[in-house]
Amino acid sequence: MKNKYIAAFEAAQISGKEIPQFKAGDTLKLGVEIKEGNKTRIQFFEGIVIALKGEGVSNTFTIRKIGANSVGVERIFPLYSDSLKSIEVLRRGRVRRAKLNFLRGLKGKAAKIKELRN
Repeated sequence: MKNKYIAAFEAAQISGKEIPQFKAGDTLKLGVEIKEGNKTRIQFFEGIVIALKGEGVSNTFTIRKIGANSVGVERIFPLYSDSLKSIEVLRRGRVRRAKLNFLRGLKGKAAKIKELRN
C-alpha cells in the first residue's frame, strides 16, 4: 500500500505528460534534451522498442538502434522523464513477443520487423 503523499506526487507527475500508445516492436523517434554546460539542445534518438517494464511513474522502455559501423546502441528511458521532450511513433511492428531481446543477436535483414498493416 502506497503512502497517500507519494501516490499524489506520482499522479501529478503522470498527469502533465501526453504519451502515445506504443508496444514492443514499434519504431519510435524520441526528442531527448541534452545539457552541455549552460546550453540545452534536443537530440533525436530513433529505434525499435525492445522492452517495456514497470508501471505508473516507474515505467521504463528500452530502445535499440544500429549506430555507426553496425554497432547496436540501446538506451533505457523512463516514460515520464523530464528530459523526453517528444515521442513519435513512426511504424507499428507486428511481433509475437513482449520482450525482443533476441534482436541483439541478429544483423541486417534478419533483424527487421514486419510492419503492422491496418
